[in-house]
Amino acid sequence: MQKRWKILEAENEKVIALQEALKINQTICQILVQRGFDSFEKAKNFFRPQLSHLLDPWLMKDMDKAVDRILLAKSKNEKILVYGDYDVDGTTSVASMYQFLRGIYKNVDFYIPHRYREGYGVSKIGIDFAKEKGFTLIISLDCGIKSASLISYAETIGIEFIVCDHHLPDNELPPAVAILNPKQEDCKYPYKELCGCGVGFKLMTAIAETLGLPDETYLCYLDLLATAIAADIVPMTGENRVMAYFGLQRVNKNPCNGIKALMQLAGVQKEMFITNLVFIIAPRVNAAGRMDDARKAVQLFIEKDCDRALEFAEMLHIDNTERRTADTTITEEALALIEENAHMANRKSTVVYQEHWHKGVVGIVASRLIESYHRPTIVLTRSGEVAAGSARSVPGFNLYEAIHACKEHLLGYGGHFAAAGMTLLPENIEAFTNKFEQVVSETIHQDSLTPEIVIDAEVSFNELTHSFYNIINQMEPYGPENLRPVFVVKNVVDSGNSKLVKDQHIRFCLKQHNCSFKGIGFNMAEKFTLIENKNPLDIVFTLEENDWNGQKSLQLKVIDLRPAADTAVEPYMEKDVNFK
Repeated sequence: MQKRWKILEAENEKVIALQEALKINQTICQILVQRGFDSFEKAKNFFRPQLSHLLDPWLMKDMDKAVDRILLAKSKNEKILVYGDYDVDGTTSVASMYQFLRGIYKNVDFYIPHRYREGYGVSKIGIDFAKEKGFTLIISLDCGIKSASLISYAETIGIEFIVCDHHLPDNELPPAVAILNPKQEDCKYPYKELCGCGVGFKLMTAIAETLGLPDETYLCYLDLLATAIAADIVPMTGENRVMAYFGLQRVNKNPCNGIKALMQLAGVQKEMFITNLVFIIAPRVNAAGRMDDARKAVQLFIEKDCDRALEFAEMLHIDNTERRTADTTITEEALALIEENAHMANRKSTVVYQEHWHKGVVGIVASRLIESYHRPTIVLTRSGEVAAGSARSVPGFNLYEAIHACKEHLLGYGGHFAAAGMTLLPENIEAFTNKFEQVVSETIHQDSLTPEIVIDAEVSFNELTHSFYNIINQMEPYGPENLRPVFVVKNVVDSGNSKLVKDQHIRFCLKQHNCSFKGIGFNMAEKFTLIENKNPLDIVFTLEENDWNGQKSLQLKVIDLRPAADTAVEPYMEKDVNFK
């Protein structure tokens, strides 16, 4: 699929001023300015995160009410239930808060709703469980902000709520004792992008301050918090980046037994980065809720015995293996449905349905289909008497609004700009599919139907030194709004040694002027003819370090290539790249 290239720009005066202040490579200064770090002080705080950069938890609306209510429950020996969603953010939130509260008070338990019996967020089944077991205070984490009616019901049966959430509130707020959510319109908390576990972390911080507890009583959960930040795809900016930075240090030096066990099963031997949390830890934790019961994910995270933690990790590992099998099978079946239907292949949206598909993986399958057909996608399956499904969008298209416009065909729906879920009667699927296609066709911008690669800067090969790479590495941890820098180098030629590997990948050997680089391009075999033509190329890539038998060398991880747009490029003069 042809991709659009978008090369970012930065205000030249700011770039030059920052380079004079930092005395480092101009391209790196350009990227820093693009990301808002346009002064020495901002750049210093970016490259050198400190726990002291974390914000005062008391700035969050209702923090005083939340702390007072928890301490009141403690003084009256009330039963407290820590309640969270079944995904990574929810289970890490619950594991952290449960252990923290148990450290100061024993009358605490936790609850994770079952994905299929109860659905997302606060459930009536969960509230009734709390009533039956004598709980009078529920702390909901990563959910609750949209549960006004259920929290009202809880109030009528003598159960109060503290809501810790990060999702956008509706106009009607739940009648909770306290609502901790920076996205509330009247919340003055300066940083709005915390995940659910992050909001819980601020509550633990405030309780610890009130009781005069050591910082380690809440900092010890930074490994779980980093996992939540990575998995929930929240911006890697501000507090999130600071917490992820120190959380990764804990993951690598002294993780909880649960994370350690998952790393052991995955055969991790090198340093863990955010990408490892996203692709190694998160899928195994999410698989528990997708395939079975996510309660065991919390049990994994709170387990103090290493052998028992490994047993829980093996359960999650099995769930993830089953999830991957279902994911692969359903994706192949869905692609076949599209390819066999010429009418479907030409649409601007995709809606596919099969009764036997596993409900737990339809969202993942929707994302897989977008990799092949870059358009808003809905994957539906049978759930009892109704059809249920997940939707995923492409950048720039408001999926929730499109589904809202089709609501006459739906029983229920919810979500946000990029992802959503819905239920409908099976007999309404065809009408819904046609209406959704109509809405998408009328509202989507043509550019949104073509994948876009955002490129941070153009470079020359002789600019790519180990010093340059070391500074790029200091921009970790990467994530949304602080992604690994993507570069383009123009007018390079094959040095004669590029080749196909396993008929799928390209092993590059490229040259620009007198400077050569090796690289790898995965699943790019269809572009190998461009290499064979020996014509100049423009290459989009990220920079990596290859460690082979103790010998370290820089290499390119190629993302895309096309025939060179220009015929010449100015040689680059080496700059000082030692960040002080």
